Amino acid sequence: MTSGAFDELVPDVLGEPYLAETIHLPPDEEGPVVATLVVRRTAQPTGRAVLHVHGFSDYFFQTDFAEWWNDRGYDFYAVDLRKYGRSIRPHQTPTYVTDLRHHFPEIDAAVQRVVERDGHDHLVISAHSTGGLIVALWANERRHRALAGMVLNSPWLDMQGGPLIRGIGTKVIHQVGARQPRRVIPRTVEGHYTRSLHADHHGEWMFNTDWKPLDSFPVTFGWLRAIRRGHAELQSGLEAGCPVLVLSSAGTRWPKEMGDDVHGYDIVLEVPQIRRWATALGSHVTYVAIQGARHDVVLSLPEPRAAAYDAMDRWASAYLP
Repeated sequence: MTSGAFDELVPDVLGEPYLAETIHLPPDEEGPVVATLVVRRTAQPTGRAVLHVHGFSDYFFQTDFAEWWNDRGYDFYAVDLRKYGRSIRPHQTPTYVTDLRHHFPEIDAAVQRVVERDGHDHLVISAHSTGGLIVALWANERRHRALAGMVLNSPWLDMQGGPLIRGIGTKVIHQVGARQPRRVIPRTVEGHYTRSLHADHHGEWMFNTDWKPLDSFPVTFGWLRAIRRGHAELQSGLEAGCPVLVLSSAGTRWPKEMGDDVHGYDIVLEVPQIRRWATALGSHVTYVAIQGARHDVVLSLPEPRAAAYDAMDRWASAYLP
């Protein structure tokens, strides 16, 4: 495993008490590579910590989520993966990898810091959307001794669309992705989801739209090929080696314009697919559907957001040491 070298902690863009450090990783075909680890510590160390991994076209900014874990005695860490958020460098193609395992070194480095350097022997990994797929594969392969649980918020476990579209589409993705990995997939992104979140539009959250664009980052064939390979591996059955909580909205809709559906449903992924494949994550999985939740359930409207935190609280009380 590549542990990565760390810079000193400095105040994060979120402001203190959030601190950040840069993880220097081996270069890839685009040049130097870094990841960024953000930390918010509790007043009294307990030996317990959470490490959060964001989704696609995303980065960590969910401070309420960090504070919720702090209130329960967990030091909170979040990693902005290579080519995402704080870790994007001018010479890089944002989000671009051709194998989801390319993200394992920064997760290894973050876990090394949390467990070995900072002395936590009880680690919960949290992840959202694409991050949920990445950490599921990581946990299955690494089987880390400190991993006590995983909380996956709307993990991306299958491609949207019917069986025919997924079957034919996947063949095309594999063929083009192998030959022309940087080729951009034509798609229309209306941006309803991100606008439903941002305080300058229809939401209540502030975030950097250079790091989380309103209309998303482009998707390449090489990246989507990596995703479909990850889906296939997951669907063959993984073993996280710890209790897993999977949260999602109670339903999916595909609105054509801004309206109530945008705020009360997952408008990014198909909830039935999350429900179907949740048990492929391991032998001990709890699934909870949150009525009225958004794709990122902890960024939902206040009532479903509270329901999501209640579900996490019940699960943590039952299954975390």
